[in-house]
Amino acid sequence: MIRILFIGDIVGRPGRDKIATWVKRLRDKHQLNFVIANAENAAAGAGITGSIARTLLEQGIDAITLGDHVWDQRGWEHEIDGLPKVCRPANLPTDCPGRDHVVLESKGFRLAVFTVLGRTFLNMKSDCPFHCADAMLTKTVGAGTADAALVEIHAEATSEKIALGWHLDGRAMGVLGTHTHVPTADAEVRPKGTAYISDVGMTGPYHSVLGRQVEPVVGRFLDGMPRRFGVAEDDTRLSSVLIEYDPVTKRATSCELLVVK
Repeated sequence: MIRILFIGDIVGRPGRDKIATWVKRLRDKHQLNFVIANAENAAAGAGITGSIARTLLEQGIDAITLGDHVWDQRGWEHEIDGLPKVCRPANLPTDCPGRDHVVLESKGFRLAVFTVLGRTFLNMKSDCPFHCADAMLTKTVGAGTADAALVEIHAEATSEKIALGWHLDGRAMGVLGTHTHVPTADAEVRPKGTAYISDVGMTGPYHSVLGRQVEPVVGRFLDGMPRRFGVAEDDTRLSSVLIEYDPVTKRATSCELLVVK
């Protein structure tokens, strides 16, 4: 049995501290083959840096995925190509720097990991996530460079995530939603064997508004005046999904939300 932990959006230093404390413990406790994390909010809540990426990998994360904040940190576009275990969304324009997927290996089992951006309510130039996911499965599992693929859909609209989950049922090991920072209660294995959840949630401060300090966000809603939304600090949690996958039947056997407070 192959065990995979996918960690939801790491937000700022509080989220990074949670990773430092818990990832290696969780690897041992659950005998994990792979640990993957979305870290697009790891640098002060917006984007990532090379230094942060390297630290997260040293702390036990095998691969890092990114989302619509991929280019928020100045100079990151010059660092991403030097980090082979980091991938940017696969449906960005092809001339963007960075890899469109990562292949990990454990005990002879090869796992392809890639992200597609949703297009509903997200103002970022990207190709169709459905067609891109199809092409990426052909490029990896179909070409024999991986035994299975884990697909992250980083999207605003729940309907878009659910639809992609059905579209890839039986073809992907898992389809995991990210971006909204709120864990959903629909973790399941779809009828044809694909693990699914609409949103894994965030790893960061939950006494917040999606990871940001409460007071300035509420104030902005009240009067519309611009404010700096700093990263909050309290009630940090690691939100993740634990998947078990049978490489013989090529089906996920379980998909559970795992939250560490």
